[in-house]
Amino acid sequence: MTTTQNTPVARPLRTLIVATVIAAAFVSGVLVSAVTGQLAIAWTEVVGSIGSALGITTSLAPDDDIVEATLWVVRFPRIAMAIFVGAALAVAGAVMQAVFGNPLAEPGVVGVSSGAALGASIAIVFGIQFGGGGVAVLAFLGGLLATLIVYAVARAGGRTEVVTLLLTGIAVNAFAQAGLAFVLFLADTASREQIVFWQLGSLAGSVWSQVAIVGPLMIIGALVAFVLAKQLDVLALGEKNARHLGIDVEKLRIVAIVLVALLTGAAVAFAGIIAFVGLVVPHIIRMALGPAHRGLIIASAFGGAGLLVWADLLTRTLVAGADLPIGMLTALVGGPFFFALLYQQRRRSGGWL
Repeated sequence: MTTTQNTPVARPLRTLIVATVIAAAFVSGVLVSAVTGQLAIAWTEVVGSIGSALGITTSLAPDDDIVEATLWVVRFPRIAMAIFVGAALAVAGAVMQAVFGNPLAEPGVVGVSSGAALGASIAIVFGIQFGGGGVAVLAFLGGLLATLIVYAVARAGGRTEVVTLLLTGIAVNAFAQAGLAFVLFLADTASREQIVFWQLGSLAGSVWSQVAIVGPLMIIGALVAFVLAKQLDVLALGEKNARHLGIDVEKLRIVAIVLVALLTGAAVAFAGIIAFVGLVVPHIIRMALGPAHRGLIIASAFGGAGLLVWADLLTRTLVAGADLPIGMLTALVGGPFFFALLYQQRRRSGGWL
């Protein structure tokens, strides 16, 4: 007797359920984040304020200038940053897992986020501008270098060993942390505070000028990942099969590595190190929807955005009058999930790891 999971109806139904859950989590997270804070704002005022900004005149728009300023200067930029950073990290994780053929590959775990943070810190301390985008440019270059190192060391014989991947990640993270410590030693007081921010991760103080940099980079990166999705599907069948089907495997990997560095650098440049988003979200989506990368990338983008919006909401509401580091919160969720994946790998291989 065929189970319902294998019937033609089951997959569309499962896709619909997953899409509904992700959309509900995303929309509710944005709305709750907008109304929650030290200044309570009604959801009708949020809707009215957005309508006014779009040129739609309604009676719901808030009359108080303080409410308008709170929404457009403080909360909306922070929500937008959470959306773009979460989506960027989740898509980067999905692409990285496809390139390495390993569910444990993730920008934070293998040191790509740390490399990007080191690049950003160098830009801060030495005042490197590049037309105002020095932090983002060096974050990208740091993430790219870390990704290339991980790729070169962890790949062997057309596959990635779990042990090698994790050890490479530990080494890259250690080197990046040492570099951060040295840059911290050279920095002045103001720069030190910013570097500590990179290490903890936070969306506090997000402004529209930062969103204007992260947003386009994330959208471009996600679109490129979507275009590469079919080739990533073929790559999942194995390198030999991919080559026989006309895929330039090395070119695909290089483009994907640059893409991961771009997305991670964009996320880290202004939000700091936020680990495990790229591990947890794509893995859960893959279990729910299957391995096809087009659906996986789209769902991961919205899932990562929703997850980080809710995580950021918790960081500013869990402790009254305090703004907790968001990287700490995602690590508390992602750490146990990571151990669960390691345990899975152990059982499949018949031993530890």
